[in-house]
Order: sequence, then C-alpha cells, then structure tokens
Amino acid sequence: MSEQQSWHGTTILSVRKGNEVVVAGDGQVSLGPTVIKGNARKVRRIGQKGEIMVGFAGATADAFTLLERLEAKLDRHPGQTMRACVELAKDWRTDRYLRKLEAMMAVADKDVSLVLTGQGDVLEPEDGIIAIGSGGNYALAAARALIDQDLSAEEIARKAMAIAGEICVYTNGNVLLEKIDIEEAK
Repeated sequence: MSEQQSWHGTTILSVRKGNEVVVAGDGQVSLGPTVIKGNARKVRRIGQKGEIMVGFAGATADAFTLLERLEAKLDRHPGQTMRACVELAKDWRTDRYLRKLEAMMAVADKDVSLVLTGQGDVLEPEDGIIAIGSGGNYALAAARALIDQDLSAEEIARKAMAIAGEICVYTNGNVLLEKIDIEEAK
C-alpha cells in the first residue's frame, strides 16, 4: 500500500436511551477511492456472557489487537468494564508497541458507555451517545437531533447511521447492530 493510500471507513455509533443501549457499525472498508469490502463486522460482543459490546474504527489489525487486550483486561477484572478500559488505556498510552496502534473503540455495557483512544483517553459522554470513525460526526449529530424524539435507542441508531451513510463516502448502509436491554441485563 503506498503512502498516499490509506484505509478509510467505519462509522460506529452507540446510543443509550431508556432501557436500551446499542452499538451499531457500518460494513464498508475502503482503500483510497475503492470499496474493498461492504459487509465488515466492526461491532462485537465480548465478556464472559457477551454482556459488553465493542465497536472499533481504524486499522483492522490494530483494532483486533486492542480487542484482544481488552478481553484480557476483562478476564482480570470481570464485571468491571470501566476498570478494564482504564487499564487498557494506561497500557495503550505507555507501551511502546501499543502506542503505534491506529484505532479507536466504543465500549458499552448495561452501566456505562465509553470511548477509548490511543492518547490514553477513556471518555464517558454525558448524553449517552458515542460516535467514532470517518462518519462519526454525522452519526453523532443525527443521533443528538433524534434523541428527544419518541424513538428507541435502536431506532435512533438506525436512522442516524442511515443519515451518516448518505453523507460520508466511507460509510455504507449495511449496518450491524448489537443491543442490550438494561433491565434484562441486571
């Protein structure tokens, strides 16, 4: 891959509303102006019982490396999503190898929604909406505009992802969505 060409793609959106929290991701992976794949799976469930949803943006191998590291942290700190994310962020920031990874993660469980970055950030949005990736700002704006409507978290995420897909050339309409019913999860 030449230095001019780089991987682009991904819109990941998490919405927390009422008794639901969802994480949605589009399926497009692009290399320069070319769509390489339209059905990539960028949202996963992890944890002992699949109780944590993770969406990732950035270089695929880097994202999977971080996902594996997060799973290891969760094994060491079961049921403590925040602590596991903070521990991962500390490693990510201080480990020479991990510092070079180019990815971001959105993590959500029944209690908390977080963004993890390579700068060591573990961010919890005050409005329960997270968006990362090339179409993230479009999805974030759309979700914020829809949050006060009489819509579920899933409906908001699907509409916001559709809007992002219409605007961002690196985002498609092939959306994978994972959902947790907060009441059932308790």
